Amino acid sequence: MRISVNNYKKMSINYNDIPVGILAIQKFSGVCCSRIRFRRELLFKSSVLFLTYLSYTCYHMTRKPISVVKTVLQGNCSNITPSTINVTCDGYPPFDDLNAASLFGYLDSAFLFSYAAAMFASGFLAERCSLRYFLSSGMILTAIFTYLFGIAKTLNIHDIWYFIFVQVAAGIFQTTGWPGVVTVVGRWFGKSKRGLIFGIWNSHTSIGNILGTFIAAKYVTKDWSLSFIVPGLIMGIVGFILFLFLVDSPELVSCNTQDVRTGRRLSTDSDVDVENGDSSVIPQPEITYRPTERTHLLRRQSSTNSVNHSNNAVPIDVLSALKIPGVIEFSLCLFFSKLVSYTFLYWLPLYIQSSTTLPAEESAHISTVFDIGGIVGAIAAGMIADATSMPAITCAGMFFLAVPILALYHSFGAESLSFAILLLFLAGILVNGPYSLITTSVSAELGQHSSLEGNAKAIATVTAIIDGTGSIGAAIGPLLTGVISGFGWQNVFHMLIASDILAMIFLNRLVYKEFVTHRLPARIE
Repeated sequence: MRISVNNYKKMSINYNDIPVGILAIQKFSGVCCSRIRFRRELLFKSSVLFLTYLSYTCYHMTRKPISVVKTVLQGNCSNITPSTINVTCDGYPPFDDLNAASLFGYLDSAFLFSYAAAMFASGFLAERCSLRYFLSSGMILTAIFTYLFGIAKTLNIHDIWYFIFVQVAAGIFQTTGWPGVVTVVGRWFGKSKRGLIFGIWNSHTSIGNILGTFIAAKYVTKDWSLSFIVPGLIMGIVGFILFLFLVDSPELVSCNTQDVRTGRRLSTDSDVDVENGDSSVIPQPEITYRPTERTHLLRRQSSTNSVNHSNNAVPIDVLSALKIPGVIEFSLCLFFSKLVSYTFLYWLPLYIQSSTTLPAEESAHISTVFDIGGIVGAIAAGMIADATSMPAITCAGMFFLAVPILALYHSFGAESLSFAILLLFLAGILVNGPYSLITTSVSAELGQHSSLEGNAKAIATVTAIIDGTGSIGAAIGPLLTGVISGFGWQNVFHMLIASDILAMIFLNRLVYKEFVTHRLPARIE
């Protein structure tokens, strides 16, 4: 058996870093992993995609119930006018009066502002700790505070500050999700077809919203507390599964990876005789090896030409991440993009019910059409970006088309249910497509920019900056909606349209750069 330099470096891997479930499978199965290296890598990549997909589906599933139960918490206020004194709706105190919209705005903002503020710290932590512990603990803590929101009904809690505290804590722990899952996937997959892979994978956002909506809607009129308790329990279980099985880095299981700059495959595995069965899923620490002078030279050469996932790579700081070309532009663009997306996320069921005669449960079901469109939009944006290598132009084009669709939906959506569903589907494609592309493929690309000289420990930091900035917009949108919806929903749609236009404007420099770059070869010929 021939042992390479990279295998020597991995001899120092602590078995505590390898998931318990993976060790158990290797010990008791014996046939779980093939002696063929490619097949082993494929198995681990598939498991990483599945587990991270399941993880972030749960993150969004626990965000959705609040938008569904708003109608029940407020109750029926149709017979109450602003001049009515000391009369409440038939809802759940303290949300059972005409100030309910403002209180809901406070709850949404408590969650989203704490989420935005904590996101930057989460990106810092994600680059400096085990992502398996980071994600699983974040999921379990998020599940606990989702449960605590629902249990308020059982315990007969009516203090608004209790609900605000729960929302703040949930927002903080929800930030473990995005930097964690994007970094794990970014470590395992190179540049090839990244937009398509991320586009399909990012459908977890919409699937989570849909599942959260249907679970919450099932219980909303019977016992709204279960709309929170059930998603919380599901998330806690999935968080424990992640702890048992998520392999957060290829080095832990001696799998191959790719150069972040060129996309070429690089061997992080040992140079073994695969045909004779010398390969192993888990690096064996009992093998000892004394490096020679030539080995040290090869190690230095390898570290300058390949991805450095080892502990020697130094995570970058926020200021250095902001200097990466495109980070500021895409961050500001996402600010307005998430403002639009999260306004729909938190207020669409209530808007549908208020603009139609549909009951709460059916309004919630129809609102999922926007999320279904988001799945299509994420995949379409990823495919277009892969085919053209022009993510900024792809996003700007979708923002441009979203403007008339939003205007049509507000103007004519209430006149025909079929037409409203079609417009909601198109809006989901055009609003969530750019949002998905920026938070996944673009963030991972910028986190592995050529200016970083192969340092792969920047993905979580860059992702946190971009998504954190976007989350500030996500917090402002629902807050403003709670205030200005009282003066007419047309003002809300004016805000959404203006936000789409501003998102497009912030990409102007990058759009021009991509346009010139792709026209240059034709001009030279």
